[in-house]
Amino acid sequence: MENIEEELREQFFEAFSPATYPISNQMDLVPTLPNGMSTRFESGDFSMTVIELSMRLSDKQDFPYETVEDLIEDLI
Repeated sequence: MENIEEELREQFFEAFSPATYPISNQMDLVPTLPNGMSTRFESGDFSMTVIELSMRLSDKQDFPYETVEDLIEDLI
């Protein structure tokens, strides 16, 4: 499990770090995604697109995010 979390953190960082922070909503992240809304994060048995991730975590996200690290903590 630890390796999965570590891999996902790396993927999230790579995808979301180019955004200009602070970000005020999910749409601020779309331009940074390598495959837009079809971007998929995968590790072990976990596989989810950005859209799926957004839908599952909509009640957990706390915008605005000041840093990519803050965003990743909520995603994990």
